[in-house]
Amino acid sequence: MTTHREPLDSVLATIGETPLVEVQAAPDDVPVYAKLESFNPGASVKDRIGAYILRGLLERGDLEPGGTAVEPTAGNTGIGMALAATQLDVEVVFVVPERFSVEKQQLMRALGAEVVNTPTDEGMEGAIARAHEIVADRGNAVVPQQFSNRLNVEAHAATTGPEVDEALGGEVGALVVGCGTAGTLMGMAEYFLEREPAVHVTAVEPEGSVLQRTLGREVEDGEYAIEGIGTHDPSTNELFDPAFVDEIVQVSDREAHAELVRLAREEGHLVASSAGAASVAALDVAERIEAGTLEAPHDSVVTVFPDSSERYLSKGIYGTFEEWTSE
Repeated sequence: MTTHREPLDSVLATIGETPLVEVQAAPDDVPVYAKLESFNPGASVKDRIGAYILRGLLERGDLEPGGTAVEPTAGNTGIGMALAATQLDVEVVFVVPERFSVEKQQLMRALGAEVVNTPTDEGMEGAIARAHEIVADRGNAVVPQQFSNRLNVEAHAATTGPEVDEALGGEVGALVVGCGTAGTLMGMAEYFLEREPAVHVTAVEPEGSVLQRTLGREVEDGEYAIEGIGTHDPSTNELFDPAFVDEIVQVSDREAHAELVRLAREEGHLVASSAGAASVAALDVAERIEAGTLEAPHDSVVTVFPDSSERYLSKGIYGTFEEWTSE
């Protein structure tokens, strides 16, 4: 977490330097470390790209001061961008599918953002289309488009990767990260693979997501309750490059839910479903390294817990699996 000893001039100065904490359920000989991104001021990993992307757009002249960023988002990116916009002379509009967290939408509005909802059955593809329609009707407006903007990847190559590297003295054996936009995964993978090409990289998606099709595998498209990762159309995940990953693993809703409950009760981590899925996959990778069935340059695994469970309480995240998935 941030350890500043002097007053700061802006909340943006508190982004990053989040804790890296050992997951206690990992094998003794192969520790798993989770980056706790809820310690960011907007309480998620997306604070990193919110500030980085808006600053980048302004610096490149893609957006003029006083202009409007219109972003399709499930919520956390909206919060991160809205938080940054309060300090960067930018207006923000977010296009959010209806089914996503009410808490996130309330926080975006609290930060001064306009929120536009689109039908759930249109998914993120519908939200993206609507964002471009809004920009077409406004002057000095742009769609930052986290799903295709390289600034998303650069943010994690510049901040998240180096923070982990410093904390572990460069001894990272495997990287296991949930894949939504793929920005976190790709940025961290690029950073570590440049320094150690043997680092094992695992992308995590829910069962029902079809990212594995990028590796030429046939997987069934289906609904899933895990939020923030996964895709029904890999063509929209433009940042994802399969050349940077060794495998894509799927985690079921039931596995992710059981793990997020376990993490809270046994380890004190109040994290959401994407973190539950990441933890399941990371522990599996650690067990394979310990068993000698997976080669890695170091006996350590790094993952990311993207946000807090508090944003999903209205969806029954700590109820039974049936209660959670029925919301």
